[in-house]
Amino acid sequence: MISIQNLSFYYQQKRPVFNDVSFTMQNGIYGLLGENGVGKTTLLHLISGLRFPKKGSCQVLGYNSYNRNPEMLKEICFLPEEFQAPAVSILDMARYNAGFYERYSFEQLCQYLEEFEVEGDRKLSELSTGQKKKAMIAYGLSLNTKITLLDEPTNGLDIPSKSQFRKILSIIGDDRCLIISTHQVRDLTHLIDPIIILDRNSVLLNQSVEEITRKLVFKHTAEVPEHALYSEPTLEGYLSVCPNIHDEESTMNIEILFNGVVKNKKKIKELFNM
Repeated sequence: MISIQNLSFYYQQKRPVFNDVSFTMQNGIYGLLGENGVGKTTLLHLISGLRFPKKGSCQVLGYNSYNRNPEMLKEICFLPEEFQAPAVSILDMARYNAGFYERYSFEQLCQYLEEFEVEGDRKLSELSTGQKKKAMIAYGLSLNTKITLLDEPTNGLDIPSKSQFRKILSIIGDDRCLIISTHQVRDLTHLIDPIIILDRNSVLLNQSVEEITRKLVFKHTAEVPEHALYSEPTLEGYLSVCPNIHDEESTMNIEILFNGVVKNKKKIKELFNM
């Protein structure tokens, strides 16, 4: 669906955001992770055609994203972290705009609004920040575009709303590509797969959970393991991530993974042949 080849981008030439980056994305709920300032939002802008590569290419559904071809745009929904809501209801907004999206489902919109406990006939300008975000998430997911870009979707949501969001994502079909940029990884631990971790100027990891747990093992031990990539103390001893030398089975811990990848960039690239 998305193919990025030898892409470079910068706001200031001496401080590149991406430098000769190449990777692809297919179907799945991608978790886009990275420290502040590494370019998560910029990548979403490049994919949606809101920013243009300085070098290289970003192909989306076979189109150069910077051309913003109508055939591409009707298959992309981008919900930014912050937005200005119009003074209309979400139902009216859908009525005015959803005709551009051939797989929009009014029934799904109503289902998602009910799950989020948002009144569809109230003006968006009258809703709280959290309610507005839930209304816009419901609208964006009901468009059923092939590619959906969500920038920090759980920011501003309370704990019950985050649970509702996870429930809705769990029923999304596997024929779509959702890219969720987030630093609140605990909110989405069991949903996001594959996982992309960005570094300044590059991609540190772009792998499925299956491949991650094949190459890495996550374990609790009384002492720090000899070959640990990262460890942190817990009430039970230490929680660590290590190279999976003995083909052990384990459950991925996304926070430990992130820290291990960021602190062992060279080793991770060697393990995953990147």
